[in-house]
Amino acid sequence: MPRFGIGQRAFLIITPSGNVLWDCISFLDSATIEIIRLLGGLKAIAISHPHFYSAMATWGQTFECPVLVHDADRQWVADPDSCVEFWTGESKDILTGITTHRLGGHFPGSTVLLWADRRALFPGDTILVAPDGKYVSFMWSYPNNVPLPAGEVERIASRLSPLDFDSIYSPFWERGEIERNAKEAVDRSILRHLKGPAATERILT
Repeated sequence: MPRFGIGQRAFLIITPSGNVLWDCISFLDSATIEIIRLLGGLKAIAISHPHFYSAMATWGQTFECPVLVHDADRQWVADPDSCVEFWTGESKDILTGITTHRLGGHFPGSTVLLWADRRALFPGDTILVAPDGKYVSFMWSYPNNVPLPAGEVERIASRLSPLDFDSIYSPFWERGEIERNAKEAVDRSILRHLKGPAATERILT
């Protein structure tokens, strides 16, 4: 499949309670619309952060469903629409077993989605799978390689701690996913971010 935009991807989460789209790409064609409708349409669209905002109103209008955006990132919504719903607080239940959690970091309202039945975490850009598939990174600016401050990573760690997940799925095709033991990989990565590579090796060995 040809690369589009910055190589981002969206996820269609299919459950007995209905379907949720996590993030949405900027291009929506008739074939995609037909496939999603054949699979039962959408109950909701949840967006992780402003880099996925561009066509979200078009998606919401097309599938006649709410587009859920955290209120902390309201200022970056350039195309307001009645389908866009702003939510507040630290978490929001979308459907049975599907919950979004605001972690902040990359943006104030950056959220992750937890699919409890599959123990799967969809982190947007809040957490990014490293190329080796063994670690993740926590960045404020990905294009400029500016990491988040240690205090922010510690805060994110405390929010992640109670979440039960075993796999994690990157928003970019080339970064892929960690399909097993993802929580351990995140814990290792937090330690590395806070203490540095040498300290991490000493603690883990």
